[in-house]
Amino acid sequence: MRITKYGHSCLHVVDGDADILLDPGTFSSGFEQLTGLTAVLITHEHADHVDLDRLPAVLAANPQAAVYADAGSATKLQDAGIAVTAVSAGQRIDVGTPVTVHGRSHAVIHADIPVITNAQYLIGGRLLHPGDSLEVPEVAVEVLALPAAAPWMAIKEAVDFYRTLSPRQAFPIHERILANPGMAYGILDRLRPAGSSWQQPEDGEQFEV
Repeated sequence: MRITKYGHSCLHVVDGDADILLDPGTFSSGFEQLTGLTAVLITHEHADHVDLDRLPAVLAANPQAAVYADAGSATKLQDAGIAVTAVSAGQRIDVGTPVTVHGRSHAVIHADIPVITNAQYLIGGRLLHPGDSLEVPEVAVEVLALPAAAPWMAIKEAVDFYRTLSPRQAFPIHERILANPGMAYGILDRLRPAGSSWQQPEDGEQFEV
């Protein structure tokens, strides 16, 4: 199995006859030039995991690639005119290598933000891409793409998930949030208490309160 990471949660996985692109989102780059894909897998509908502006060009260059996504993403993809098959936990698909689907929900960001669907993918019986979920699948995981930072998790949760799955090998995904704090800032601004204002000073910026 050969894995190439294109930033954040975007992976290109070649395994046997499979040539798979996972979660080509807005924080990722380099995946736009790929050809020969057999499948595109989307874990959930957030823009950092599926860029609806760039994905159509990728699919046009890979007309043979089948698109699979969780229910929430599938609806948005269909609305964008993209042919897609919705998947859910317990399903098995064959895209040149077997892929099983696990998990059901995105991790809770905050009680005031609705929980959306999230599909975890176990590729070739070895590599788990969990999307934005730390649900523990009831399967052995040899290689883990481990979320390293997110508004919905603390590092202690990542450690516990890592230890529970106990893979032979792991590597970080979902790390671009560390360089793009606007996502977390946006949530704080959106959920701020009544009567409070939110300000984001740049380094060295002077402001009055």
